[in-house]
Amino acid sequence: MKTEFDYPNKDLLGSFVFRPSFNHFEKINANQAWSLFFTGGKDDKKWGEKTQLGKLFTYTLIAGGVSRVLWSVYFGHLA
Repeated sequence: MKTEFDYPNKDLLGSFVFRPSFNHFEKINANQAWSLFFTGGKDDKKWGEKTQLGKLFTYTLIAGGVSRVLWSVYFGHLA
């Protein structure tokens, strides 16, 4: 069996965050951060180039945390 699978760069199969091309302390946006989180550090472009989805997910988590804190403060005396 002949395969024509040739990876020119040995870093292609490894985690994206440990590649030399990524580790230059560059700023990443929320979309790239969530993409890295959900892919286990393998791909920073999984969710695309637009940042709206990353911001939506971040703000949803923040709103959920704030609502839980406010709920516990407001209704905490009932428990």
